Amino acid sequence: MVKRLDAAGAVLVAKLTLGALAMGDKWFGGRTRNPWNPAQGSSGSSAGSAAAVAAGCVGFALGSETLGSISSPSTRCGDSGFRPSFGLVPRTGAMALSWTMDKLGPICRSVEDCAMVLEAIHGPDGKDPSAARASFDWNAGFDWRTLRVGYLKAEFDEQPAPKPSEAAPGETPEQRKKREDDDAAAGDEYARRAYDRRYALAALDKLKAMGVNLIPVELPKLPWDAMVPLLTAEAAAAFDELTMTGRDKLLTEQGPEDWPNAFRIARFYPAVEYIQANRARMLGIRQMRELFEKVDVIVTPSTDLQLIVTNLTGNPAVIIPNGLRGKDAPAPPAIDDGNHDNIGGPGTPVSITFLGGLYEDAKLAAFARAYQEATGFQKLHPPLD
Repeated sequence: MVKRLDAAGAVLVAKLTLGALAMGDKWFGGRTRNPWNPAQGSSGSSAGSAAAVAAGCVGFALGSETLGSISSPSTRCGDSGFRPSFGLVPRTGAMALSWTMDKLGPICRSVEDCAMVLEAIHGPDGKDPSAARASFDWNAGFDWRTLRVGYLKAEFDEQPAPKPSEAAPGETPEQRKKREDDDAAAGDEYARRAYDRRYALAALDKLKAMGVNLIPVELPKLPWDAMVPLLTAEAAAAFDELTMTGRDKLLTEQGPEDWPNAFRIARFYPAVEYIQANRARMLGIRQMRELFEKVDVIVTPSTDLQLIVTNLTGNPAVIIPNGLRGKDAPAPPAIDDGNHDNIGGPGTPVSITFLGGLYEDAKLAAFARAYQEATGFQKLHPPLD
């Protein structure tokens, strides 16, 4: 990608941070911050890329995504992130995390900027065998009104509030406190999601005002969560030497869900379950292809199940800013563990995501650009103070 950008006249001015081994925004030596709220991390793993673009330090940056690493920091930092179809951009020279899921793409201020970068970096290079001979025929004047647009209805519907959990027989004081803390955290998360829902619904209203006929659709009903260990198993294989030499102890983050422990656990996955997960994944790819025979673009909130689904199936996504939370927004949690994108707080960005069919990236970009031109949220900047 860098060689292609050099040839196109781009100037490399910085190498930016990412979360350790592509997870979150913490790395050896510090944490990358959100320009809209420096008390928060920028999310990750393309942490530095998203933060630098949002802060105006660079015109554009490159990111990578396996399961949210372009989407998450773009959401947190209010950028336009483009996760292309799997195989559209060769990954030569990039760190491997999951050979069947890794994707490289641009993080910019606008979708049109993303499209210009993608024009320069897409296409086979003769080195990455997964790079597809697919085109990216960007046309800013494409008539997006000809596209059939769906929306994930269930993701926009109001969700029921969580109920307090019941005490277990013989519950200890420590267990009770943990249960109550978990209930409180679930309630706070529900309040934040309920608040952000108004922005998602406003996006649908805006699309209708643009003349878009929205078609309700739903994702294939498959055990998607049970397929996520495919990623972890590949990552454990990619970093097998790190685990087997014990050097994984040098990583800053050592929590239950951080890479060191995830790699160790992955060594115990049954081979039969790994095969079954791959079989289910193939069904998912086929069913997503059938879904995109009915619609060209799908509108969705930027988190939740679709993020897992589309990263497993390789479908492209464009993540764009969708406004700023008001002064009445729920406060963010006291501790940002980096695991949630939309923890928010007053004055921070929200996002919306558009999904496309495999290798229909140019049409997807044209539609996202149209929405962006109609709303202007890409022109918002973090406060200077």
